[in-house]
Amino acid sequence: MEAKTLTDQAYQQLREDIVHGRFGPGDKLGIELLKRTYGVGATPLREALYRLSSDGFVLVQGQRGFRVSEMSPEELEDITDLRVVLEGMALTQSVENSDDDWESRVVAAFHHLTKAEMQAEPDLQEWEVRNREFHLALVSCCHSPWLMRFHEILYDQHKRYRNLARIDRASRRNVHEEHTAICDAALAKDVSALCAANEQHIRRTAEITKKLLQENLEVAQKA
Repeated sequence: MEAKTLTDQAYQQLREDIVHGRFGPGDKLGIELLKRTYGVGATPLREALYRLSSDGFVLVQGQRGFRVSEMSPEELEDITDLRVVLEGMALTQSVENSDDDWESRVVAAFHHLTKAEMQAEPDLQEWEVRNREFHLALVSCCHSPWLMRFHEILYDQHKRYRNLARIDRASRRNVHEEHTAICDAALAKDVSALCAANEQHIRRTAEITKKLLQENLEVAQKA
């Protein structure tokens, strides 16, 4: 039980650090470095790394160890397309299974997200937490464990790209307006409008992220 707990702990910490860019694309994930960083033994770390490889965050290189998976505009397009389809399925199931508790969760999550978005100087970390809570509330009545697992992976893969591109949400678009459209459609139980608003939201994020990612790659190539 203890080994499983340590593996889970290492998995969560590593995944969080990769998603937030503390380990960048192509970075080597040496066991000795990770032992010092997380205070966890080699066995749970290797188990965590293999789990992360199955989620697409880590590349296993045989005898050469582990590296953070590379990123590309082409992969971003693939992740975006898959997220649109699977999140649409999750939203549909969630609305179909929804009850008063679901509605309360959505309203509360949207309220907290609105407060974070309306701050004069938004706290990016708080916004990330509230944004995740809102999107999870929307799909919280989806009862398919496999669908929710893939939803979470794709959400974090998308987030990894957003963090790398360093999107300035305040100046580039009205994200709050997009979230409002999603919330209104969800509470109206209008599945078609909900999925359309959510797809537009995801693809707008991907469009901006892809542009900034390409700009970053061009700068890196010239350096």
